[in-house]
Parts: sequence; C-alpha cells; structure tokens
Amino acid sequence: MFSQLTPEESASRMWTAAGRDSSYVLVELQVLQREQEELKAKYEESKQVLESLQQREEELHKKIKEMQDLHLSFDMYHKDEEANRAIEKAEQERQRVLQKEAEIERLKEQLAKLTEEKQELEHQVKRHSVYRDLLEQLLKITKFKDVAALTDHLESLLHFRCQLSERESKAQEQADEQRKALLTLEQQHNLLLLQRNNQLSQLQTKLEKTHSEGLIWEKKWNNIQETAARKTLKLGQIKMAILNLYEMTGGQVGGEEGVDVNDTEKQLEQVKQFFEDQTDIVQQYQPHSQRHNNDQGKQKSKKPTNKEM
Repeated sequence: MFSQLTPEESASRMWTAAGRDSSYVLVELQVLQREQEELKAKYEESKQVLESLQQREEELHKKIKEMQDLHLSFDMYHKDEEANRAIEKAEQERQRVLQKEAEIERLKEQLAKLTEEKQELEHQVKRHSVYRDLLEQLLKITKFKDVAALTDHLESLLHFRCQLSERESKAQEQADEQRKALLTLEQQHNLLLLQRNNQLSQLQTKLEKTHSEGLIWEKKWNNIQETAARKTLKLGQIKMAILNLYEMTGGQVGGEEGVDVNDTEKQLEQVKQFFEDQTDIVQQYQPHSQRHNNDQGKQKSKKPTNKEM
C-alpha cells in the first residue's frame, strides 16, 4: 500500500513523532513558565508577610518585657491581663509565622522542582528543535501552509494505517476461526468415514456369509431338482408303460368313449379289468381239476395279502 509515497507521506513517516513531541514540549514549557511566575509572586507575597510578622513579633516581645518590669499592683494587675492577652496574641502570631515559614519552604521546594522540570523541558526543546527545523524544510517542498497542517495530515495517515492494521487483525482472526471450523469439520468427516468403513466391513462380512449360505441352499436346490427330475422321468416312463398296456388291451385314447391320455388311474383300472377278464376266459377253458388247483392257488396267494392289509 505504501510502495509509492508522495513527499508528504515520506515526511509523515520520518517526522510525525518528532513534530508531536516538539509541540507537546513547547506547550508544557509555557505552562511551567506560568506556574513558575505564579510561584514567584506567591513567594514574594509570603516573604513580605513573614517580614511584617517578624516585626510584629519583635514589638510584642518588647511589650512583654516592659510588662514584666512593672511592679505588682491593682492597676498593674489589669495591665498584666493585657500583657497576657498580648502574649497569647503574640503566640498566635508566632504560630502563623511558623505556618508561613513552612509554606515558604514548601513553595521553595516546589519552585526548585519546577525549575528542574523547566530545565529538562528546555533541554528537550533544544534537542527536538532539529526535528522542527527539518519539518519546516519539508514544509517548503509540500503543499501544506504550516507545520501544524503537515502534522495533522501525518496523524490522519497514521490513523488510517492503524485502522488498516485493525482490519487486518480482524480478518486474520476470522481466518483463524474459519480454519479451526474447517479442521473440526475434517475431523467429523474422518470420524464419519471411519464409521461408514466399519459398517461396510460388517456388511461385507454379512454378505459373504449370506453368499456362502446361498451356495449351500443352491446346492440343496439343485439336488432337489435333480431328484425331482429323476422321479418325474420315472413317473413319465411308468405313465408311458401304462398307456402302452392300455392301448395293447384295446383301450382308446381321447374321444367320447376313450380315456384321457393323462388319466393314468382309469387306464390302470382298464388294464386290470382286462387281465381279470382274460383270466376268467382262460379258466373257463381249463379242465376242472386244473381250475380247482388254480382256485386254491389264488386263495393261498390272497391269504398273505389279506394279512398284510
């Protein structure tokens, strides 16, 4: 911001502090001079009062001495009272004189202190007069009319610089706060990410377990399907065999008198009926003795069946 400076700004950066110190010292010096003059006046006044009090004290001492030399009498008694009053008054005057003397001593000490401060301020004025001369020389190359205007301008520039510094400090504080907030958000994000990773790991383990169980059930299902396929094939073969027997026995498939091709039970009943009819026919043409043996054989063969039932 201050990379390109005008002569006024250069002067501000070099001599602002010196100008302010010099003006301050001059004002303080004037104040001290006025106070010193007032103290001198008080000192002279107190000195005159002290001299008059000393004269009064001497006169009172003379009167007291005169009173002490008088003979005791009734008339002198009244004079003694006057002397006592005079003594009391003289004592009071003496106390006032002592107070004035103490006041004079205090004023002397204060005057000495002010004199010392005055000398110190004069020394500072002499020391800062160089800067004042430089300010006056700089004033000649600037647009300002006097040193006070130049000093005011420099002070305004310094004030503006202080404001910029305060703004920069506030901006830095805000940046620090935002940086802390960002760090907090990053920590929260990392914590949330860790939780999600843990959940994902648990779900992955559960998925693998479910996949393993699925493979087991898939294997069982394949076995069931294979078993069902074998049984279905066997059932189909049985149905085809029954259908062939049905057709061989003269049964008809379809039509009004025929049996449905999938009605295996009726086909079996028809085949059974055919075998029974054929058995009866065969028995009719057999000899009587052979038929009797066949009947006995049937009865013997039926008995175990009845027991099993």
